[in-house]
Amino acid sequence: MNTAAETKKPIIGVAPSYDYEMRHVMTRQNYLTSIMGEGGVPLILPLTEDENTLFRAAELCDGFLFPGGVDLHPSLFGEDTLQACGEICPIRDSMELKLMEYVLENDKPALGICRGIQTMNVALGGTLYQDIPAQTAGRLCHSQKPPYDFGVHRILIEKDSLLYTILGKESIMVNSMHHQAVKGTAASLSTAAVAPDGIVECVWRPQSRFFLGVQWHPEYLYAVSEDHRKLFGALVEAARDGM
Repeated sequence: MNTAAETKKPIIGVAPSYDYEMRHVMTRQNYLTSIMGEGGVPLILPLTEDENTLFRAAELCDGFLFPGGVDLHPSLFGEDTLQACGEICPIRDSMELKLMEYVLENDKPALGICRGIQTMNVALGGTLYQDIPAQTAGRLCHSQKPPYDFGVHRILIEKDSLLYTILGKESIMVNSMHHQAVKGTAASLSTAAVAPDGIVECVWRPQSRFFLGVQWHPEYLYAVSEDHRKLFGALVEAARDGM
């Protein structure tokens, strides 16, 4: 964990969620707490499709967090919507894909969590399982019930991956709250970890400075697990290095 002696803190832009019924733009506090705990300053970005507004806000940021949330629209990866697909948010899809273009063009550090790994994959041309139970034969728990601050299954980590560099481990326990997942991995992404049933749990982009997506929710495990603190620490350090 970073020390208070560091005076210049990197700004981490956080893509927001949107509640259509209440018209609320929001994010969970544990995303923000995890960033602050590692010495970063979280900045919730505007939910907008206007590139001038979005990119001006992005210019203030040294790194980015793409959090969890509702499903991406299947048309974004060339599929019709299956019955098991869940709630969508088209404005968030549009905003995050524009922001992902900015991240890639400017080689900004980015961490994707749950929906975030899926957005990273789709932005680069990959596909998703719209619903794991409906489209795979696996029986592993990927949709645990609360509490969320404990692991329910292992992930198997590739030794030549960014995730292994961060954690120094070939396997860790993770929580799991998702019904969609990476199906066809984008050509420019490498798989860093899988679950025992073969579901992709982590991807990274070797040609980027720091571009990592995880399928689980480390923000819930931040307070109880050094492994998951290291993920946020790695994002903040990569953002600081680029300042």
